[in-house]
Amino acid sequence: MEVVMSKKVAVIMGSDSDLETMRPCVKRLKSFGIPCAVRVISAHRTPAAAEDFASHAEENGFGVIIAAAGKAAHLAGVLAAYTTLPVIGVPIKTSMMGGLDSLLSMVQMPKGIPVACVAVDGSDNAAILAAQMLALSDASLAAALKDFKAAMADEVAEKDRKLQTETF
Repeated sequence: MEVVMSKKVAVIMGSDSDLETMRPCVKRLKSFGIPCAVRVISAHRTPAAAEDFASHAEENGFGVIIAAAGKAAHLAGVLAAYTTLPVIGVPIKTSMMGGLDSLLSMVQMPKGIPVACVAVDGSDNAAILAAQMLALSDASLAAALKDFKAAMADEVAEKDRKLQTETF
């Protein structure tokens, strides 16, 4: 069920190398009819751009910011420091620590600067969480989310029905 939203979601990546991990996020947001802007902004290489984006995000029509980064993974925290909008961190899997370094960088935020965080490479869940946040003030999006969850339950029930016909 597609819903047309007035609030947008920002999908910010620290590097274009994160794009493939974030594609499911963008696809899921679009499936709910949520407009999104996809950007590459580095917390370390373009900190002024990160500050500017986050500082003006609400007035530019954003309702949630999703921030994906690997290794030091400071992007979500930097963005959260400059806005009161909810920020969802997506830790990106890394070669050195498998994403644990990214995850810890996001969840260990200081008091007063919260960042919600999903699993390593969990961009689809970030989109669903953003949709749930926006649905608090949008009944049609809330209905679409209920339909989405019902469809997932139906899919599992169908798989179980098929399994029951197997002979072990």
